[in-house]
Amino acid sequence: MVWVLGVWKHAKSEGHDDYGLLVSEKARKYAIVKELDQAVSFKDGTVVLQFETRLQNGLECGGAYLKYLRPQEAGWKPKEFDNESPYSIMFGPDKCGSTNKVHFIFKHKNPKTGEYVEHHLKAPPSVPSDKLSHVYTAILKPDNEVQILVDGEQKKKANFLSADDFEPPLIPPKTIPDADDKKPEDWDEREKIPDPSAVKPDDWDEDAPLEIVDEEAEKPEGWLDDEPEEIDDPEATKPEDWDDEEDGEWEAPKIENPKCEAAPGCGEWKRPMKRNPAYKGKWHAPLIENPAYKGIWKPRDIPNPAYFELKKPDFEPIAAIGIEIWTMQDGILFDNILIAKDDKIAESYRETTWKPKFSVEKEKQKAEEAEAGSNGLAGFQKKVFDLLYKIADIPFLSAYKPKIHDLIEKGEEQPNLTVGILVAILVVFVSIFFRIIFGGKKQPTKVEKTNVDSSAKNQSGENGENEENKENKEKEESSSAPPRRRSTRREN
Repeated sequence: MVWVLGVWKHAKSEGHDDYGLLVSEKARKYAIVKELDQAVSFKDGTVVLQFETRLQNGLECGGAYLKYLRPQEAGWKPKEFDNESPYSIMFGPDKCGSTNKVHFIFKHKNPKTGEYVEHHLKAPPSVPSDKLSHVYTAILKPDNEVQILVDGEQKKKANFLSADDFEPPLIPPKTIPDADDKKPEDWDEREKIPDPSAVKPDDWDEDAPLEIVDEEAEKPEGWLDDEPEEIDDPEATKPEDWDDEEDGEWEAPKIENPKCEAAPGCGEWKRPMKRNPAYKGKWHAPLIENPAYKGIWKPRDIPNPAYFELKKPDFEPIAAIGIEIWTMQDGILFDNILIAKDDKIAESYRETTWKPKFSVEKEKQKAEEAEAGSNGLAGFQKKVFDLLYKIADIPFLSAYKPKIHDLIEKGEEQPNLTVGILVAILVVFVSIFFRIIFGGKKQPTKVEKTNVDSSAKNQSGENGENEENKENKEKEESSSAPPRRRSTRREN
């Protein structure tokens, strides 16, 4: 049985006679589901999930992923297929705002609690930024390894049991903080306290000002006391259309007084201020080690009732394949959806169905770029952006991936900013480099500052929702102000 939502079309891929399933309208929710003749089990060895997509009009904000659904006994019906329908695996491209990833998410039932938990692959690869056909492959192996391939090239390898590869980890922690544990009222977390025996010195003046007038200063020779720093612009004239009643009395704009340029200064001379040598500021008792200090309190750990152990994940069988997406983009074409037990079969499909199309599209793209004269700067820019997307996929840069993608996307939207984008990303890389080099070093001890001079230094001191269901909202803010009048208006 097939059930659909949205305007799907069985259409040709642009430039080919090959047909696919096409998202034909913008800004809509789409859903379509096809039940399999026989459920696919994960218990018998390798399982390969593969499909092709072509973002014929690019992808600004939307998904192009598949959901591999559990049997209907899990509580769903084809005619009611939506974002709540239970799936085993969600896989494929998703891009909107700072999100730019090839999702791999699996849901797993906790044998202790019976709850299904959604586990997301960490640092997934990015979505290719062009409008060509691409093939996405996930290879699930019986040794708990999963490989993510884009166009047959491995982009990510992970282990289902590794806490470093999935968030949250498949295996829960053995212990958790006791939610019922409360901090004792007498628990003292202050590492240092003011010395209760310290006494402010008799000569400590807290009211002395920070700065005082420098009585030794003398007015520089040549100072022009009678000349103002600014004068009316002698070349300025009152506009012909100036209305005194509407615009007020016209006043010429000010310019710097040219007589002051050669002089040390103009106008009334005043002695400058200098730091007050008697300034000490407010007195504070010096800090000492707190004898009652117990450290930073945290609740005690208790055994985690949800903890379990297993040797391999217990995936639910795949009984149907569904596409359930919300997208601002049309022109998304799905094709050649495959579930196989051998990655050689998937490789064969890539070679015979995807690669010939991709080669034709690639050659056509090159010809169009050459014809448009874009094999110069624009061609260089595209190569730069493609390289930057690959760099953003480097695992140790995962924390900075959204920021890098945001910069790349701004460069794609405004190609004339390419050099600026490269400089910005270079700054990001340099920052990351310094974090890696110096991040592990011990931080310097916090210094407690005290407002004292040299004569008193020893006297003081001080001390839920599923990710694919989140709506990407764009906010536009505009502001306007009335235009300024033609010249300065005299305030009466």
